[in-house]
Amino acid sequence: MSDWLVLVLGMLGACAVVVAVTLVRHKRAPQDEDPNETPDVIEYMTMWIGVVYAIVLGLAIAGVWEARSSAQDYVQSEAQALHEISERVRVYPPDVRDHIRADVNTYVGYVVHTEWSTMTRHERVTDRGATLLQKVRQDVTDYRPANDFEAQAYQPLLDQMSAADQARNERADSTGATMPAVVWWGLLTGAVITVGMVFALQIRRTRRELVLAGLFSATIAFMLFLIWDLDAPYSRGIAVTAEPFLSLFPGIKG
Repeated sequence: MSDWLVLVLGMLGACAVVVAVTLVRHKRAPQDEDPNETPDVIEYMTMWIGVVYAIVLGLAIAGVWEARSSAQDYVQSEAQALHEISERVRVYPPDVRDHIRADVNTYVGYVVHTEWSTMTRHERVTDRGATLLQKVRQDVTDYRPANDFEAQAYQPLLDQMSAADQARNERADSTGATMPAVVWWGLLTGAVITVGMVFALQIRRTRRELVLAGLFSATIAFMLFLIWDLDAPYSRGIAVTAEPFLSLFPGIKG
């Protein structure tokens, strides 16, 4: 099922529940009930519960968005470091240069075509990817520069190799969900309490109040869906892509 279909169904379901509960409550309310007699303290509590929950939602969205942006930066850093390695080895002898470039392309092709699927489905990287990157590291570190010109390129290559390895480790650490389970329980419980406080205000069965109550609950459902969708940077709708690898290594698209 599409994530966006889940969103639509969730928002419609939230609206339907609020409207249904309102109608049932209205039918079962005492004949002498006066909605205008809602205590001021309830209105005050409802306002502050809504404000606090809005702040919590905002912090949660900011957190998962920052995590997604960081995940995209890790991919960009890894691709850029590997691209620098592939370009800087041009000062090496042709056989060494071609061998290193071939191993870099093999690793990038594996990440794009195989490992990325594992990250999307299982939220983890693979041992095969680590092995292929280690082979690139061995190619770079085991070569002995034959002259000063090659020696000047050697240390920058090691630095780029370290940057690629670090970026891969950070990418591996960011494949899973970023929101702890206890936070999700807090968000869901807060949503129930916030929407439930609407009924404490004794809303009438007027079209305007039903529409506002439905939109309010649908907005909360949308915000929760957005947090869930961004929570796993590589796995869901608004996911991090392998575009940095594809743009810097156009030859591995096929």
